[in-house]
Amino acid sequence: MRTTHVWRTTLVTGALAASLLAPTAPTAAARAETGGETGGNGIPALTDSRGRTLTLRGWNVGDKAHSGDAALSGITEQHFRDMRAKGFNFARLLVFWDDLEPSPGRYSQAYLRKVERVLDWAARHDVKVVLDAHQDVFGPAFGHRGVPAWATRTDGLPFTPHPDDWFSEYFEPAVQRAFTHLYEDEDLRRAQARMWRVLADRFEDHPAVLGYDLINEPMGELREGEDLATAARRIERDQITPMYNRIADAVRSVDEDSWIFVEPTPIVGEGVPTGLGRIDDPKIVYAPHFYNGAMEAGGDYDPSAGWIETYEQAVTLYPKEFKVPVVVGEWGPLNNAQPNMNRFYREAMASLGRYSSGWAGWEWCYGGGYCAVDGTGAFRANKELTAEPYAEAVAGTVRSAAYDPRAGVYRLSYDSAGRRGSRVTELALPPGDWRVTARGGALVLRRAQGRAWVLAARDARVTVTVTRG
Repeated sequence: MRTTHVWRTTLVTGALAASLLAPTAPTAAARAETGGETGGNGIPALTDSRGRTLTLRGWNVGDKAHSGDAALSGITEQHFRDMRAKGFNFARLLVFWDDLEPSPGRYSQAYLRKVERVLDWAARHDVKVVLDAHQDVFGPAFGHRGVPAWATRTDGLPFTPHPDDWFSEYFEPAVQRAFTHLYEDEDLRRAQARMWRVLADRFEDHPAVLGYDLINEPMGELREGEDLATAARRIERDQITPMYNRIADAVRSVDEDSWIFVEPTPIVGEGVPTGLGRIDDPKIVYAPHFYNGAMEAGGDYDPSAGWIETYEQAVTLYPKEFKVPVVVGEWGPLNNAQPNMNRFYREAMASLGRYSSGWAGWEWCYGGGYCAVDGTGAFRANKELTAEPYAEAVAGTVRSAAYDPRAGVYRLSYDSAGRRGSRVTELALPPGDWRVTARGGALVLRRAQGRAWVLAARDARVTVTVTRG
């Protein structure tokens, strides 16, 4: 994602400080859900086409280094094979507008075929995918990826690169003005909507595609004298919300069923409630990112700072108000080997389980930095804590679900579906020796390759227990 903490000092100032001192949410050692909601707190659960309650656990998959003829060449089938082998069922796949539409109105069929090949690999390994229209610092006009150069308008304002702190480039005048034109210029609005219509029309029937993330980490232009939190809420309310409604309409003209994922600005990462308004669509997912500025700069987790609790309280306000599920689109620190990172991962996993229907970590790659695994495919320090048993799809209403990482026990309680719903619940199991039992009118149909399937009688109260070792 990014490595920076410069903007954090700008954010926590003045009136904003009061919002960060609100009462914090409780901590817990285990993931818990009740009553068909995530955490029993009024946030709906994500569901599939059969009405089953979904949980997504996975990683971002992308290739920023290659474009044009070489686009997506850094992604292989191994990414999805290895993710599924470790118990993950979800990928947020980065796609780039500049590759899809290199010149106005000319859509690259070669790029669409490359995306389709990646989706085929995901389907082969039963990994659900959200297509993410990714941008970093707007796009190629500023040395990054995303919005094409032909759709970048700066009014001649200056841009100075910051190679050691690239996220701060978002605050360059030219970049901020480019966002304003994207949101406000009618021809660019139409171009963005057409781009999404092309993507959705091509992939709406693909078996791997769950939905569409309309734009990665949208930003905007600050006004003179405006602090960052106030600016973020204004941009989200007045520019990003209308953009999402426009694009949602374009998607629905060709795809009636897929979920549409919408993001706030990245400022939410410091516990600032979003200013997004209602998106007029029945299948919206709120998809914030979960990053801390100090940890992104390579620092350690500070348990006493209350960051996770503050973030959780702020990020749950929008889905409670608008009754939409939550899937965290990116999370994970830069340096996982710091002394407190074991505690961070345990507390983060518990928090994510309280309010979200799932998450995608940053990122599934083979190496150092943010990579989930090293060159051999082994988890990097503390990343193994992201792999735990969970119910991928529950055929009924979840009453409770919790994993105790110290005891190595996962328990799921649900009321099975009636005649109209599927009766098979699917579980994902990370590598290791796991015992699965079911009670209450249910039986374990089979186990295979890190998964288990439970069949329940109609209208039964079912308890499933997964025990390590």
